[in-house]
Amino acid sequence: MDTPKRILVACGTAIATSTVVAKGIEEALKERGIQITTRQCKASEVRSLVDGADLIVTTTPVPSDLGVPVIQTLAFLTGIGKEEVIEQIITALKD
Repeated sequence: MDTPKRILVACGTAIATSTVVAKGIEEALKERGIQITTRQCKASEVRSLVDGADLIVTTTPVPSDLGVPVIQTLAFLTGIGKEEVIEQIITALKD
């Protein structure tokens, strides 16, 4: 993965929750040598911002017909299942 992959991180208001999730993803993938860029948004903005994204990670439901893999998770907030979600993210970015 030479070119940084782009991850759209969505939550209800695009303030605190998406910041925590985006930073968690950035740190976890950096530790694994995977370059990414993240962009935070409200769940209601996902459809208008999906162009160019390789993956959507969200804490709240978003449409599933966006043509991009979607991972809905609270793992970066709760810590429960975080490693499994990180592996799902890596797998999704490789596909």
